[in-house]
Amino acid sequence: MSPLDHYGLDQHWLTEFEKLSQKTTLARVVRVDRGEFDAVTDSGIVRCTGTGICTGDWVTLDSFRLAATLPRRTAIERASAGSTSDTQVLGANVDTVVVTVASDTALDLGRVERYITLVWGSGAVPVVAITKTDSGSVAEELVLAAAPGVEVCTTSAVDGSGIDSLTAHLRGTVALIGPSGSGKSTLGNALLGGSVLETGATRSADGKGRHTTVRRELVPIPSSALVLLDTPGLRSVGVQGSEDAVASAFSDVDELAALCRFGDCAHEHEPGCAVLAAVDAGELTERRLGNYRKLLRENAWAMSRQDARARSQKLREYKQISKSLRVKYAIDGRKR
Repeated sequence: MSPLDHYGLDQHWLTEFEKLSQKTTLARVVRVDRGEFDAVTDSGIVRCTGTGICTGDWVTLDSFRLAATLPRRTAIERASAGSTSDTQVLGANVDTVVVTVASDTALDLGRVERYITLVWGSGAVPVVAITKTDSGSVAEELVLAAAPGVEVCTTSAVDGSGIDSLTAHLRGTVALIGPSGSGKSTLGNALLGGSVLETGATRSADGKGRHTTVRRELVPIPSSALVLLDTPGLRSVGVQGSEDAVASAFSDVDELAALCRFGDCAHEHEPGCAVLAAVDAGELTERRLGNYRKLLRENAWAMSRQDARARSQKLREYKQISKSLRVKYAIDGRKR
């Protein structure tokens, strides 16, 4: 068996590789540093040079140098928190994303909804893991209400409860995301069956965690076809997906919106609004509706910045072409 088989190789990637030059070597990126990366090949893990890639990418190598990156099947991207339209890729070609929610810290449903929106926008399937149930308790029904259509599992890495149930919902390459201190690395170790990932305690003052995971790394899960991607804790998550991602994360609101009298209902004060009627009836919380509106606005803003960036790039290209033509005409004129 090839080492690549332990890192998610399937027929899709073999087919994509066959479209390229066979003089190169197929590999998957398992860890990225500045200008260098580790990749697994048929011969094992090798150190290579190249930029513009992310952990989880499938690539081709030419003498330990990056030759090409195969088209990503999925990509977990978060929008920049600043004023730029840049995005950060947190993981590539991930199939399942486990959103960790710690039982021993205050429950932030808005953050859970934000993470789920991020995952749906990536093309992966979200699963919520309520962690540390041995040291705290979270109202599971609140999490279920904030994650319609998403599997929610309660787990404890200390006594092992819920780990088998969680594993049953995982497919392919599995990423763990959540804030620092939410138990990502501890849960990852439980899935891996040993102390592979570095862990740390939360601060007693505010219950927040320290960043023990400082880079993204792929690790095969023994005795399974799963590959684990641990990620650093996220202080902020900017939504950079689509309206479809928000609709998937808020499927309950989306289903209600289809019943509104007006097709372009903004769910503010329009007559015949089924969403507002559900709020009045106590079937939908004001908090959830408010976060739905917020994420739609945020997504629209992120997409508008992307469009502005694309227009700016086109303008730069036009100016460069115009400049080249002017130089060419000037040279041709002097030759005459």
